Amino acid sequence: MKSAARTVELLELLAARGDRPARLQELADELGVPRSSMYALLQTLISRGWVRTDVTGSLYGIGIHALLTGTGYLDSDPRVRLVRPYLDEASEALGETLHLGRLDGRDVAYLATRESHEYLRTISRVGRRLPAHVGALGKALLAERPDEELPEGPYEALTPRTRTTRDALAADLAGTRARGYSIDREEGVTGIVGFGFALRYDTPAQDAISCSVPVARLTPGHEERIVAVMREIRAKIESAVPTGGGSVSWR
Repeated sequence: MKSAARTVELLELLAARGDRPARLQELADELGVPRSSMYALLQTLISRGWVRTDVTGSLYGIGIHALLTGTGYLDSDPRVRLVRPYLDEASEALGETLHLGRLDGRDVAYLATRESHEYLRTISRVGRRLPAHVGALGKALLAERPDEELPEGPYEALTPRTRTTRDALAADLAGTRARGYSIDREEGVTGIVGFGFALRYDTPAQDAISCSVPVARLTPGHEERIVAVMREIRAKIESAVPTGGGSVSWR
């Protein structure tokens, strides 16, 4: 069991580094593993496609099988399959960037996206992670939970507008509960406003959808239409979730 845990920790570490490959000693030091043991583990994972190395064999990164497994997760998840057509519908109606995200600890993982039809737009990708306190998706989901569950802080600031204290975030979540959706006004990405809607087919909600718009294109009228369309899409998604048996209930 210890070796299984070590393998998972290594893969998570490589994935978190993104486009920054790691050297053998770095990985051994980070995970507190003897250099020889880390080398043996890396060679096993390279042979199976979970880790890749450069032509010199001295740099290591996440391998293609991680992508294939991630794709398998999305294809097998009934909630993701259910929501995708409704993201298409919202995309057609609004022409803006749409997301489906899921709470994972203190972060939100992006499970599906639809990019804006406009030249000026926000760019995102499936697999992206953001701290829950900075984005519309995360704040919509945090608002479904009692404030007592919020970490103490201070929180990481991604922009000058990020709420970095527990009190400031709690006050914002109170507003989210009152209006029924969250607003991220350049808290996660400068120049981008997001509107988040928790999907209440689970209690507490684990998934949320959002619409992201550049500040330069957001008029009061456009904001009003975004909220109206996203509320309608949320209602359609929630009503489409089957009740009772018939599918696996993942946790």
